[in-house]
This record gives sequence, C-alpha cells and structure tokens, in this order.
Amino acid sequence: MSAPPWLQEQLAKLQQAQQNLQGIVSQRQHLEMEKAETARASEELEKAPDDAAVYKHAGPVLVRSTKKELAEELAERREMAETRAKVLEKQEARVKEDLKEQEEKISSMIKGQSAGST
Repeated sequence: MSAPPWLQEQLAKLQQAQQNLQGIVSQRQHLEMEKAETARASEELEKAPDDAAVYKHAGPVLVRSTKKELAEELAERREMAETRAKVLEKQEARVKEDLKEQEEKISSMIKGQSAGST
C-alpha cells in the first residue's frame, strides 16, 4: 500500500529540508577548517622574523609578499570565515527548527489519519 499524496508531499518537503541541512553543515565544517588553517598559518607567520621572505598562493603559483601584508590577508580571511560560519549557524538552527516542526506535523497528520480510519 502506497502512502497518500498528502503524506508523500510532506515527506518530500522533509527530505528536501534534511538535504538543505546537510549542505549547511558541510559548508560550516569547511569554514571551521579554513579558520583553523588560517589560525595555524598566522601562528607560523608570527614566528618568522619581520624581514623574512614570505610567500602566498596566487592560484597555482607562489608569490612573494611581506609579512605585514600576509598577516593582514590572513586576518581578513579568518574574519570572513567567522562571519560566514555565524550566518550558517543561524541558518542551521532555523532549518533544524523547521525540520522539527515538519516532523511533528507529519506525525500528527498520520495520527489523525489513523484515528479517522479506525
């Protein structure tokens, strides 16, 4: 016996929200890794003398830079990653709440349907 159309529709919405949540979690994890890598790079850069030759990635090549420029770039990247991670955390919380509401709605619809059929 297949599920009624209204249930199939609600389950499809639930599945879509779950996939959305997975995407958000994946993006947030990626940003957390980026923040950690940036922090490690900043720590290593701090250890280098001020006049040390430092390089940064510019696509597939390394380009010479100054310690000050590189430190500023790393700080900016870390700040951007933190901001985006906070936005994703809020989205994640919102989607989790939506998922909970959808699950409760489906559950009550199923209970109402089974109560009506007995």
